[in-house]
Amino acid sequence: MSWRRFFRRTRVDADLKEEMSAHLAAQIEENVARGQSVEEARRAAFLKFGNPQQVRETLWRQNTISWLDSIARDCKHGVRALRRSPGFALVSILVIALGIGVNAALFTVVRSVLLKPLPFRDPQRLVRLYENTLNFFPYNSSAGGIFAEWQKDSHSFAGMAISRYAEYNLSGTQGQLPEVIEAAKFSWNMLPVLGVEPALGRNFTAADDRPSANGTAILSWGLWKRRYGGNPAILNQTILLDARPYTVIGILPAWFAYPTSQAQLWTPVYHEEPPALMQALDDHEFHAIGRLQPGVSLPEAVAELSLIAKRIHDGHGDNPFVSGGANGSSLLESIVGDIRTPLNILLGATACVLLIACLNIANLLVARSVGRRRELAIRTALGGSRAELLRQHLMESLLLSVAGGGFGLLLAWALVQWFVSLRQDVPRIDAIHIDGTVLAFTAGLVVLTALFAGLVSAFSSRGDQVLSALQESSRSYSGGHARTRLRRVLLSLEVGLTVVLLIGAGLLLKSYARLRSSSLGCITNNVLTMDFSLPAARYDFPAAVHFYQDLLTRVRSYPGVQAAGLIDTVPGAGYGGDNGFTIQGRPPLPQGRGQIALHRWIDPQSFSAIGIPFESGSTFDDSQHLGPATEVIISESFRRQYFSGENPIGQTLITQNDRPFRIVGVVGDTLFEVGERPLPMMYFPLDTLISSGPKDFIGSASLVVRSQQDVTRLALPVQKIIQQLDPDLPVSDILTMDQLIGTQTLDASFNATLLLIFALVSLLLAAVGLFGVISYLAAQRTTEIGVRIALGAQRSQVLMLILRDGLRPALIGLVLGLASSAALTRLIQSMLYETQPLDVEIFGLVAVILFLVAAAACMIPAWRASRLNPVAALRME
Repeated sequence: MSWRRFFRRTRVDADLKEEMSAHLAAQIEENVARGQSVEEARRAAFLKFGNPQQVRETLWRQNTISWLDSIARDCKHGVRALRRSPGFALVSILVIALGIGVNAALFTVVRSVLLKPLPFRDPQRLVRLYENTLNFFPYNSSAGGIFAEWQKDSHSFAGMAISRYAEYNLSGTQGQLPEVIEAAKFSWNMLPVLGVEPALGRNFTAADDRPSANGTAILSWGLWKRRYGGNPAILNQTILLDARPYTVIGILPAWFAYPTSQAQLWTPVYHEEPPALMQALDDHEFHAIGRLQPGVSLPEAVAELSLIAKRIHDGHGDNPFVSGGANGSSLLESIVGDIRTPLNILLGATACVLLIACLNIANLLVARSVGRRRELAIRTALGGSRAELLRQHLMESLLLSVAGGGFGLLLAWALVQWFVSLRQDVPRIDAIHIDGTVLAFTAGLVVLTALFAGLVSAFSSRGDQVLSALQESSRSYSGGHARTRLRRVLLSLEVGLTVVLLIGAGLLLKSYARLRSSSLGCITNNVLTMDFSLPAARYDFPAAVHFYQDLLTRVRSYPGVQAAGLIDTVPGAGYGGDNGFTIQGRPPLPQGRGQIALHRWIDPQSFSAIGIPFESGSTFDDSQHLGPATEVIISESFRRQYFSGENPIGQTLITQNDRPFRIVGVVGDTLFEVGERPLPMMYFPLDTLISSGPKDFIGSASLVVRSQQDVTRLALPVQKIIQQLDPDLPVSDILTMDQLIGTQTLDASFNATLLLIFALVSLLLAAVGLFGVISYLAAQRTTEIGVRIALGAQRSQVLMLILRDGLRPALIGLVLGLASSAALTRLIQSMLYETQPLDVEIFGLVAVILFLVAAAACMIPAWRASRLNPVAALRME
């Protein structure tokens, strides 16, 4: 049997019919011409040629692929059956579309971010390298000097490269406004190590990556398109970064996003950074990567680097900040490590949603099969086999799943677009898109959904009960104990999964609420911040200090400004940096041990401007202006950790660069990041030199403005003041402190909100499933209920009868869900802030909500059943 004949059988049958009709007509005419009557002529023609219908049927069977023909018949039957129940079909398709859609969307994100290989050459050989700074940070950034030794002495790598985060002021030309560009500084061999070639132009060379070289830059595809209109003429042209000239030598491909997706420009690191920093052994500022030699494993490479680091550490035993070991991870893991757990949790939540949807459909199909029991029994009695009935069950389920999968794929596409537009901060965001693998995954979900729902409902109909089904009258409860038990099990599982999702969402929401309301240790209401960076090419130290003074004088005198100040890193904006120190007059620390604290540079009036309270002492002396800094203010946690039980005022700290600083004050703790514990902190005066070097000063700062009114109204006037002082100076990150906290808690907010949506959808599905099944069963028992009422049953008894049918599986599911949640919530413990996985309030609240929703879902069909007119119900018999 050929496929060609199978698909042409209709045409062959029509041709055969026409040919046989022509032969019969000719034979009849010939018989009539011989003198036979018309009836005799027709009978003789049929005797000669045989029964045409039988001949056609024989040929049709010969041209038929039996199993494919059976599938086609089952499909037609399934379509007819679903058309008779359009409401059931529509609800089922929507439920399946929801379950498949959210799963396909989350799978797209998880696969693109966590599973898809990096778009570099042989990405499995790319690794991120860390220093193991003993007693401090086991996964620390690299110091320039340590990296240089690694690069020189290691043999495990085909190449090693180094990078550092950067920001540049990109000057405007031809009417363009200046802007702050997020960038990265690369060693010249970074792109060859990654295995990347520029889309246009050339890569950096060793000659470009020297302090004496002319400035060169490579642009991202996005910046090239947005800022320069995609004009190739920008190559070999000069742009101004921090008021210094740079020649554009290349454009990277549109997909390139390293070290972050926000980087828009790259410059050579050895050309940019001072030689002292690139040779330092204890200043950990850089990200190092390596490409493993073929056949070399990561543990072997890390062991070699650790030996090199230990040798350097042993030669500088008096410096505890020189690392004594190394660590490493795959480059992919270093990029996506922080988001792996939340994405896996959300993917698990979507799997629960899909399972709940499948249970819902299976339950509705089982309930629907009760009404079709007599129909199925008659078909069995007429010769329908168990396999044929099972196949037809599966076909109906498959049709629902295919339709739901189609709509689910559209929903997944919309959800992916929404996610990409909302979460540009997610690593590898540019790699997220629906592809052939996602389509195959969706097709697999369609098949699994169809099999699960179809098999459950099919095996609920026992083919050996044909006689009992035919003998059943409508007065009997046609559900059967086995089906009732199955429906209760399905409902219990559905409710249990819903409880797990509700408790997970409740815990994350409570955690987010506590995180959002946590105090930074300063005033956050009506406080505006904006960042700027003075380019060293145009501002020496005295010019920078005069700019600060002029800016603060103008801003503080502007109407509506209550206070203003400058600080290099505002509370909640990040780690910022740290510094090692010793306390003068104390015995030396044991070898290999050291003390560190975060450091901040601050305008003296910023303490009051941002509301950081003084615990003791005073602010900086005015003599600190325009000279080397000699004073420091410490935080309360610094005092508790290093001066417990003694007065720190007047004591001297010796910082890592051997500079003495006298402690003049103690201020309250502030958080460097929302949700983190306060760390010891040192504050230095912003308008002083860090050391005695003429160019060693802080040029980047955040302006803090506080007002008693809506502070956002001051954003534009303050920017105009900055533009009046320097028209080429761009301002970035214009945020209120509340908005800054919002950006810091975005992950927690997003995860909690998304999981809550999944939980509410699951609750809705459970409620709809409970309502649908109880309504269907109540309708099946209409005559029975009528008889009960006619025989004297109270309507309240009927109400409680139906309510018990629905609430019993709901309560069993509630208990199962609470027990499962007690074990599973520990998986999200790392995502919780000041919230215990076994939070009694959340568990109790979810139990109450679930019970109320289940009662409401059962109450409507129970109330309708209790209001039945017994006479009308009995007439339905």
